Amino acid sequence: MTYEFEGKSEREAIEKAAAELGMESDMFDVEIVEAQKKSLFKSGYVKIRIHVADEPEPVPEVEKQEESQKKHARSEGALMPQEEFEQKLLDFVKTVIEKMGYEISVEISFRDERKIELRLSSPSSSILIGRKGKNLDAIQLLANVYVGHLGHEEVRVILDIENYRIRREEALVQLAYNVADKVRARRTSILLEPMNPFERRIIHTTLNDIPDIETKSEGEGLYKQVRVMLKDF
Repeated sequence: MTYEFEGKSEREAIEKAAAELGMESDMFDVEIVEAQKKSLFKSGYVKIRIHVADEPEPVPEVEKQEESQKKHARSEGALMPQEEFEQKLLDFVKTVIEKMGYEISVEISFRDERKIELRLSSPSSSILIGRKGKNLDAIQLLANVYVGHLGHEEVRVILDIENYRIRREEALVQLAYNVADKVRARRTSILLEPMNPFERRIIHTTLNDIPDIETKSEGEGLYKQVRVMLKDF
């Protein structure tokens, strides 16, 4: 299904979409339909369009509060599997990586109604991460497909190792600012390397409020490229 949301900025529109649909912001790609920068006489305005396969079922407020007390927990230590599918997921990820020939331990670091994060530990972490995280993304994709086969299509699986996801996000924010400076200095556009939807959104959101810079995604498929360019006034 297709939905449209509006906000004063892309970030605000995405937050509205995530809150209304009960989804994490990295579970959908964002298409900017219309954007208007803030000026002296007008406030900023952004309209986005997102596509999701199925509309999530609303969760009663009382149930949300009860589940929040039980399941919303992020800990430095491991969380024990609470359901059979969680144990199966742990076993699946461990088996896949061991069959690749690498030593691995897998534990649950966070869970809520629609997301479960697994923390991996391995002497071969750099290989499992791969260039720009593509090996980790590939294993994560397999984990999500497997969870879907177990009848939990609504659950998003996130894999992390040595806090790679946080380090990658910080690097992308810095990259966005550096590229914006180069675009401004060279007076030309720059096309970044292919990125997954979550990584592209970091670039878009980081540069969205810079008055003379704009961005757009180019290409087909999951891994698209972001073009950073000067805005025409």
